[in-house]
Amino acid sequence: MRSKELSIYIHIPFCLKKCAYCDFLSFPAGEKLQEKYFKRLCREIEDAAERYSDRAVISIFFGGGTPSVLPADKIEYLMKLINDRYSLASDVEISLECNPGTVDIDKFKAYINAGINRLSIGCQSLDDKELALLGRIHKEVDFYRAFECARSAGFSNINVDLMSALPGQTKKSYLNSLKKLIDLKPEHISAYSLIIEEGTEFYNRYHKDLNIRDKGGLPEYLPSEEEERGMLYYGRDLLNAAGYEQYEISNYAFPGYECRHNMVYWKRGDYAGFGLGASSCVDEVRWKNIEKIEEYIMRDNLEIRTNLQKLSPEEQRSEAMFLGLRLRRGVDKLPFAERYGDEPSFLYGRWINRMISEGLLSESSGRLFLTDRGQDLANYVMVGFV
Repeated sequence: MRSKELSIYIHIPFCLKKCAYCDFLSFPAGEKLQEKYFKRLCREIEDAAERYSDRAVISIFFGGGTPSVLPADKIEYLMKLINDRYSLASDVEISLECNPGTVDIDKFKAYINAGINRLSIGCQSLDDKELALLGRIHKEVDFYRAFECARSAGFSNINVDLMSALPGQTKKSYLNSLKKLIDLKPEHISAYSLIIEEGTEFYNRYHKDLNIRDKGGLPEYLPSEEEERGMLYYGRDLLNAAGYEQYEISNYAFPGYECRHNMVYWKRGDYAGFGLGASSCVDEVRWKNIEKIEEYIMRDNLEIRTNLQKLSPEEQRSEAMFLGLRLRRGVDKLPFAERYGDEPSFLYGRWINRMISEGLLSESSGRLFLTDRGQDLANYVMVGFV
């Protein structure tokens, strides 16, 4: 009998500097706080091992923050702990997020030796003016150096993040960054648009006045929706021409290099999150860890869980639709019916027919999927399934 599958997410909330657009749970911290957090994180991972003893771990993702700010031996220790206490699938995907300026060839070699087999590098732009405006700690040359070191160390599965619709960004500057990135041939590219989130420096700067403002000679303005769509459309064409397949709204990969860990989320697999603010969903029960680091360090395991929720059948079906439709393939109607009891057309027929008539959804070969225009208006489409 095949073991039930599980994915593991490990949150490292530390970074060297908070970026202007970032609303993630991340912050700079000194060595003493990092050490206290690390010990508590290890205890959480170790104590949960028995609970998941019947599970085969198919993916592990070190996210942040910036996991690469930790000394390499910390990552090695976490990997040894997981290897000792959990059952890993023979082809387990193990990803680690890193940023240029926090890595070197020795760190990459240590990651390889620890079992990390996939990197996700936060590039965001290959234009130094755009990087400075974002508040990134690196420049274009630092990204190239990090990418080359990763290849030299032996990484053959690398994702690179790239952002569009940045303040002051034009279609030309975005496509220039994308072309330079494509020339490096990373196996996976996450190409997504900036969203101005409340609580960020960008929100304070732009939420009242989206018009041109000049600071330090750099025109700061947000591209229009039309300009943003142009970046995404031309970017999609460039990526497709280079052999990348768009398998999710914001993600492109060479065939066979789709991110397994993220596919677990989109297909509603089971995942266990460890660390500050980490989310979990196992056997249709969802919870999230507390977000105050002092409380996380001091409390027992059961006390760090918040928002514990048993998902109803209706909530499960709803999630399956709006998460599944993020995938380019969309939702397969027959497997959906086998798992959730009815086909999408029976549950959401009126809304599906409306979306098809508006040219936002399409149906073919037993699948429902977003059209190109539907991807542009994905949030609108998803409303009908919530």
